Amino acid sequence: MAKKPFHRSRTVAKSRVNYVYSQTVSLPGTLNIEADALPSKIVLIDYNEANQTQVQLETPEECAPYLDTESVSWVDVSGLGNRDIMQRLGRVFSLPPLILEDVVNVPERPKVEDYENQLVIIARMVITNEGRTGFYSEQVSFVLGKHYLLTIQEEPERDCFECVRARIRNNKGIIRKQKADYLAYTLLDAIIDGFFPVLEVYGERIEDLEQEVIAKPSRQTLQKIYQVRRDLLTLRRATWPQRDTINALIRDGNELISEEVRIYLRDCYDHAVQIIDMVETYRELASGLMDVYLSAVSNKMNEVMKTLTVMSSIFIPLTFVAGIYGMNFNTEKSPWNMPELEWYWGYPACLAAMVAITAGLLFFFWHRGWFESFSTTKHD
Repeated sequence: MAKKPFHRSRTVAKSRVNYVYSQTVSLPGTLNIEADALPSKIVLIDYNEANQTQVQLETPEECAPYLDTESVSWVDVSGLGNRDIMQRLGRVFSLPPLILEDVVNVPERPKVEDYENQLVIIARMVITNEGRTGFYSEQVSFVLGKHYLLTIQEEPERDCFECVRARIRNNKGIIRKQKADYLAYTLLDAIIDGFFPVLEVYGERIEDLEQEVIAKPSRQTLQKIYQVRRDLLTLRRATWPQRDTINALIRDGNELISEEVRIYLRDCYDHAVQIIDMVETYRELASGLMDVYLSAVSNKMNEVMKTLTVMSSIFIPLTFVAGIYGMNFNTEKSPWNMPELEWYWGYPACLAAMVAITAGLLFFFWHRGWFESFSTTKHD
């Protein structure tokens, strides 16, 4: 069936992936390179228990001699901006056109596919955006063979694999004693663990928003809450299928994944479940913040209305007194026509009565607790 290609606008700082579908129809297996895709860079790391070699390759054909050796060859391709290199990689690794389409036409839903002597894994990697809000998100594709692992990333500037490279370079742990499937597990584990720093940042942001919502809510606060909810939704969309992908690697008996590595993948699966729990918890907290914000705004409006009501209540009797003595009945016609107008101390007495009425009302309001703020909370 023909597919409509899709293009991703790079809004990395806001941690959203926008899908813009074009109206042109392309055949299955067509490589749709984005206009802003970065140039491809190929790095080969070949290692065994005794030695390791890391070289940057100019052409995909240079890695062909390493693929049939007993050592483990990790070919890391960063950047999808060169259609010719992608097609030549497909020929070198004997990748079917549909596999090449999945790894190049990003974004793709995380999944695992079994193709004869190769295992294809699509994953999504997130990295914290230092100094800014949001996070970086990109697709990472794995093509696992018997003695090699091909990884294809969207961008060459950043990833979470440096700790794995250091372990290979310094011969730390058991990675150089294991095969390519263990390398694939190690990289997947690094991707899963990369979610925790991002979630830690969002946990701190939610705590700050809780204080802001209670103390001084504003329109900017509402925008921040909305952005956090959108970012957490993006993380949720990445973590749920990723958990299913790891579960498929454990459950399906592919010969390229050994029983020992499946045991390690269970730990990776547990971390994925933990991430999902954290994402769901933070999403509930963010939704609760929206309710708290609306309550805080309502309380703020009640405070304003309470202040206006108190002021009006104070001036109502004063206006009544002023209205009474503003009628100016003629005292010569009747002794009952406001005799206070003829008093020597009439004006000071009227002002004193107004002050006494005001003081009495203020005491009454204070005694009833109407001056207490309902929108503030006490902290231990």
